[in-house]
Amino acid sequence: MKTSMNEVLRRIKSFLIPYLLILCICLVLKLVYTKAEIYFAVNSFNNPIADSLEPYITDIGNGWTCIAIAALCALFNYRKAFLLATAYGVTSISAQILKYIFDTPRPLLYFQDQVGRIHLVKGVEMLRVHSFPSGHTVSAFTIGVIFTYWSKNKAWGPLFLLIAIMVGYSRMYLSEHFFEDVTAGSVIGTILTVIWIYWLDNKAFLQRPKWQKGLMHWHRPIDLSKE
Repeated sequence: MKTSMNEVLRRIKSFLIPYLLILCICLVLKLVYTKAEIYFAVNSFNNPIADSLEPYITDIGNGWTCIAIAALCALFNYRKAFLLATAYGVTSISAQILKYIFDTPRPLLYFQDQVGRIHLVKGVEMLRVHSFPSGHTVSAFTIGVIFTYWSKNKAWGPLFLLIAIMVGYSRMYLSEHFFEDVTAGSVIGTILTVIWIYWLDNKAFLQRPKWQKGLMHWHRPIDLSKE
């Protein structure tokens, strides 16, 4: 049975509706405040506990995290693993292409004459180029949209959204990205993932019974009645 775009959107509305409201707030903030004002407002709000936690939160949007989750899904359902892995591939490659097209400096390079004002977290490797958009944020929103799409209990949607937002915030907190990079990353991750779900999940081969199984289903119990 073919899944319409309306059905895809309906299944992720618990994620999408609050996201759109937050996105509108982000756009207003961008209109009211400058790039530097937003950056230093976030950067100045720091403490030792956040310094300890944010590097781990940011790793949720790491490519290896997506791959690990897809591998775990493959144990139970090939279709879900394939959907997640390919969605990550599409959104992350798109983000990388945009990074090289825009080729914008990251905060450490952009504010190189004001480094003394910047709070940096010890032990974090600081990058200097290809800031726009935030790839970690793209990946986090890709995972969030897909997990909401899969969830039978749509009350999980806001939680997945919160986790994705936390990843985006961590990229700003760690001075790896600007507010604009993170906001754009959320839009790219959300829109491309919705389109990819609609296009791929309607493919006939994914509806075959063998795609609904996983590696854990390789062993079939012996039917002793036939012995």
